[in-house]
Amino acid sequence: MAEQRYSLEGKRVWVAGHRGMVGAAIVDRLASENCAEILTAGRSELDLTRQADVEDWVKANKPDAVFVAAAKVGGILANDTYPYDFLYQNVMIEANIINAAFHQGVEKLLFLGSSCIYPRMAPQPIHENSLLTGPLEPTNEWYAVAKIAGIKLCQALYRQHGADFISAMPTNLYGPNDNYDLQNSHVLPALIRKAHEAKARGEDSIEIWGTGEVWREFMHVRDCADGLVFLMKNYSGYDFVNVGAGSDVTIKQLAETVCDVAGLTGPLRHDLTKPDGTPKKLMASDRINAMGWRPSISLREGVEEVYKNFPQEARA
Repeated sequence: MAEQRYSLEGKRVWVAGHRGMVGAAIVDRLASENCAEILTAGRSELDLTRQADVEDWVKANKPDAVFVAAAKVGGILANDTYPYDFLYQNVMIEANIINAAFHQGVEKLLFLGSSCIYPRMAPQPIHENSLLTGPLEPTNEWYAVAKIAGIKLCQALYRQHGADFISAMPTNLYGPNDNYDLQNSHVLPALIRKAHEAKARGEDSIEIWGTGEVWREFMHVRDCADGLVFLMKNYSGYDFVNVGAGSDVTIKQLAETVCDVAGLTGPLRHDLTKPDGTPKKLMASDRINAMGWRPSISLREGVEEVYKNFPQEARA
C-alpha cells in the first residue's frame, strides 16, 4: 500500500461537477474522509465556462483540494454530432478551474480525464505512455483533445511551478446518475434502458449498434470514485494514472449479460448503420494497482444493481 501523501481530513474540498455521475459518486465517497466541508456549485450558481466567475467563486470559497469532474459528456453519436460544443466547453471548463485553483493557492487538484485520450489503435492493454503516439478515434477526437489539454495543463503546472495537480484516466463508467437518453448516452446505460423497455413491451430481445464485436472495459462509478480519492491521498507526480477494471468484454457479451439480467432470451438484433467506434480499449492499470488499489465490484454485480434501480433513475 502506498504511503499516504495528502490527508483530506479537515479540508475544504470542491467537487466540480457534483451532479454528474462521477462527481456525485466522489461526494458520496468523501463522506468517510472527515472533510471540513464538501463544496459544490450548480450551474445556476456558477457558469464554469466563464473565467472571471470561476476565479471569483474559488477566491470566495477557498477550497483546499479540488476534484475536476465537471465536463460536457456524451456517447459516440453526441461527440460526432456536436464537435465544437465538446471541444470548446470542455477546454473552457477545465482551464478555468485549474487556473483559478493554482492562483488561489489550492493545495491539491485531481483532474478527471477519459480513456478516449489514447490513440485509436494503441497497443493493448493501453499504458499511460501511449498518449500522443498515434491518431485518435475520429468519432470522439474533439472530447479527447480537450481532455488531453487538461492533462497537459496539470503537467505544465507541476513542471513549471511544482503544483500538486494530478490527473487520472478512468475507463468506461456506469452506475447511479447515468444518462439514459438513447441518442447521446454511453453504451451500457443505453442497453439497460433498451432491455427494460423491451421487457415492459413483452419482447424477448433488443437491438444494438454496430457489429457488437468491439471490446470495452467497464467500471462501476463507486469503484472509480474510490480510486480517485485513493490517488488524491496517495499519489503526487507529473505522470497521470489509469483507473481501470483490468478486464474487458465485447459489446455483444455486454448486451447478452444485460439481457440475461433482464430475463430476455431472444437473439440480439444489429443496427449496422451505427458506428462501432474504437476496435478495442482496455487500459493497463498496473501503476495504481502497484500502489495498492483495485476495484471491487464485478460487471455482473454492477449490471444487476443498475438494472434493478433503472425505473427510479429514469423517473428522476
